[in-house]
Amino acid sequence: MIRVDWIGGVAFKATPPSGSSFVMDLPEDEEGLNQGPTPLEALLSAAAACSAIDVVLVLQKKRLHIESYRVEVEWTRGPEGVYPRPITSIVIRHILKGDLSEAAVKHAVELSDEKYCTVIYTLRQPTDVRSEFHIEP
Repeated sequence: MIRVDWIGGVAFKATPPSGSSFVMDLPEDEEGLNQGPTPLEALLSAAAACSAIDVVLVLQKKRLHIESYRVEVEWTRGPEGVYPRPITSIVIRHILKGDLSEAAVKHAVELSDEKYCTVIYTLRQPTDVRSEFHIEP
């Protein structure tokens, strides 16, 4: 279970089972204090990190040397003023430097996209999401 606690304003502290807490907030121009990523930024960052971890592990198993690696995520959303504003497309761009072949990197990215990365796989699925509420005395 992930626990998300309100810490004031519109900021929330997420505590996942790993215990590695982080804060999500909104920018100041959206009623927040910019104390952390927005929930949407956290979601997209999770997709990027999930995939990147897979790619690193696959390339390391192939004994390939990575000098540097970054992932850039671009996305588009539905029109402003219409809610909800779902993400309509996501591009996850892997940028690596090192003693790497194009075929090896392509294979690692494909393995992540199609087999290993739970976050990306989940984003592609119709997922049953329900909300409940309880008011404590």
